[in-house]
Parts: sequence; C-alpha cells; structure tokens
Amino acid sequence: MQIQINTDKNISGQGALVQSVEDVLRSDLSRFSDQITRIEVHLSDENSSAKSGMTDKRCLLEVRLAGEHPIAISEQAETIEDAVTDATLQMVNLLETELVKRGKW
Repeated sequence: MQIQINTDKNISGQGALVQSVEDVLRSDLSRFSDQITRIEVHLSDENSSAKSGMTDKRCLLEVRLAGEHPIAISEQAETIEDAVTDATLQMVNLLETELVKRGKW
C-alpha cells in the first residue's frame, strides 16, 4: 500500500505531520491493504494561514483499489489531524460498503 501526501503552500508537509498521517492511514486501513494499491492524501488550509475559521483545514483522501476506479472522500475540520481522522473514518465506511457491493469483502 503506497501512500503519497500532498500539501498546499500553507501547510508544511514535513517530518512529524507526514509520519502522523501515514500512521493513521496504515492503522485504520490495514484490513483493506490487500485491495488498496495506492492512497493519495491532499491536505490544505482553505482560508490560508492569514485567516482562521471553524473548519478551514481540509483532507481529501483518494484510495485506489486494484483494478477499480479511485474512491475519494473529503472532510474539513478545525485541525489537519481532525480532518485526517474524520476522512479516514469516512473512507473505512465507504470501503466496507463498496467492497461488499462488489463481492470482494
């Protein structure tokens, strides 16, 4: 399971953040690792660092299943960590539903 993390210019995509995001994804999506070939993560600050808002941090997760079209989910929250956690939980639910429908679970 390959993980690629992309950030916008307002979020530093270095060290601890990257490791934290990868740890959450590997932990929460591990039971789907046989079906997932790649995960792309796009982290952004919708209002930039100059402004703040209640839910201005965004996490877009795109999961590519072997031989299937990508599945994407997007969540916004007050922090990047919350956005990643919320998006990951949504992706778990979506993957369970999709894989059951396709007879692969």
